[in-house]
Amino acid sequence: MNELHQCIHGLNDLIKGKEHEVRLAVCCLLSGGHLLVEDLPGMGKTTLAHGLATVMGLDYQRIQFTSDLLPADIIGVSVFEKQTESFRFHEGPVFSQLVLADEINRASPRTQSALLEAMEERQVTVEGRSLTLPSPFFVIATRNPSVQEGTFALPESQLDRFLMRIQLGYPDQASELSLLKGEAGRSQLQQCQPVLSSDGLKNAQLQTEAVHASDHFLKYLLRVVTATRLSSEFVTGLSPRASLALLQASKAWALLHDRDYAIPEDLQAVFSSVAEHRLMGREAGMSAQALLASVDVAG
Repeated sequence: MNELHQCIHGLNDLIKGKEHEVRLAVCCLLSGGHLLVEDLPGMGKTTLAHGLATVMGLDYQRIQFTSDLLPADIIGVSVFEKQTESFRFHEGPVFSQLVLADEINRASPRTQSALLEAMEERQVTVEGRSLTLPSPFFVIATRNPSVQEGTFALPESQLDRFLMRIQLGYPDQASELSLLKGEAGRSQLQQCQPVLSSDGLKNAQLQTEAVHASDHFLKYLLRVVTATRLSSEFVTGLSPRASLALLQASKAWALLHDRDYAIPEDLQAVFSSVAEHRLMGREAGMSAQALLASVDVAG
């Protein structure tokens, strides 16, 4: 789709020198999944999230996670109104199409868990009532390295809700020079224009669903997933939810390359981002990508 390429082009103007990471972020949204961006402060994580919301034409809310943040600050709260002599629910920032959970690991696990139902079910339960969230609905969370002070670990159940995890890393010198000149980064957000509407994004997601995955491709995916379960290098292997995530991400990667069918190279391109935050190595340095290279494409 030409509009998708325009979205990627606009984001590349904001985040210079990170074409692959930008494409992965767009791929994640096309897959209908949530995105975890893990890196040091000041790397452009928030700018990427804001830029994605803008080019995709989505309503955007940012939640700054802190140690004193409460679940009600995310979901909302019921307030008694004298005029009607009844309680009225005031929606929290989670009732938006794209929610940025900024520095998510600075909040307590109890507060982090307030997003679990929203991310999985696209709804929240308040006082026994289930309230549907907007559609489409995405969470983009940023996470600082766990070695920094004032951070909490993300539980495995929370990590598994994120379809992808990406890292931006330091820019190259040419990209950082553009940033210093004001040609990239947050200073360019006001020049960023919507390319898609929410309906246009939904249509792109339907096209992603329609991408063909042959039996040969599916058997290759299953061999990769099975290899993680049989490997002695990892504590646990990939779950069926991860298998579905790999399939959806591969289809989205194919669509971004103007194909209506998935090939093994699509899976290889997205594998690290989908799998590595779900796999725990028994020893430091264990690589999911190395395991992927050991699986025969032909079977």
